[in-house]
Amino acid sequence: MTDLLTALGDRVLFAHAHPDDETISTGGTIAALLARGAAVLVVTGTRGERGEVVPGPLHAFEGTPALAPHRERELAAALTALGRPQHAWLGEERDRRYVDSGMAWGPDGFAVAAEDAPGDALSLAPLDEVVADLTALATAFEPTSIVSYDVRGGYGHPDHVRMREAAGAVAERLRLPLVEIVEPRVDDGPGESALDLLTLGSLAAKRAAMTAHASQLTLDGDDFVLSGGQRHPVGVVERYRSAR
Repeated sequence: MTDLLTALGDRVLFAHAHPDDETISTGGTIAALLARGAAVLVVTGTRGERGEVVPGPLHAFEGTPALAPHRERELAAALTALGRPQHAWLGEERDRRYVDSGMAWGPDGFAVAAEDAPGDALSLAPLDEVVADLTALATAFEPTSIVSYDVRGGYGHPDHVRMREAAGAVAERLRLPLVEIVEPRVDDGPGESALDLLTLGSLAAKRAAMTAHASQLTLDGDDFVLSGGQRHPVGVVERYRSAR
């Protein structure tokens, strides 16, 4: 099996939509890259302002202005647990702040756009502006590859889709490899992909980072439970596909 970390190169940009996405789907890879001395930049599109909050004392943050800064702090703690990659908020180069679009569940079990997405939502922003903001960050960082979602945005969240569209455009513009995350919650992916990473060596870091996202999920043994009660195994294998 081809070494994923070798395939990604030594300067990897991860394009994610919300805090916790970087950890759930790619945390083991980020930690492993950093442990090998690679440079990693995590770009986060929004603060997850419209996301649900787990039951308990943090639930009071849901739907309030306090949720965004709280999730900024959770993300900072998670990134520290993963090994302190570089981090940037999408649009920060020009003081643009993209907002979580929200979502609803469609009849097929995939997320669909919320009917009340705010005007400054990431999914509603002109694609050329999103691409320009991601291009600015990528140009400054000079990555060897870009990692983001598949074309459906994993489970379908409109912000995931927008980040994938932007990542694809930037990869093409800068002539970089684009690597798609195989979302284990909806896609088993190839059984023995050339782009699989067994994350056991970085599992402790990934679990610590997941614990930091306490408003979004709860660890329960080998599983994690999301705010809506959905239970999934903590990924000890992170899977990817080469998209470009």
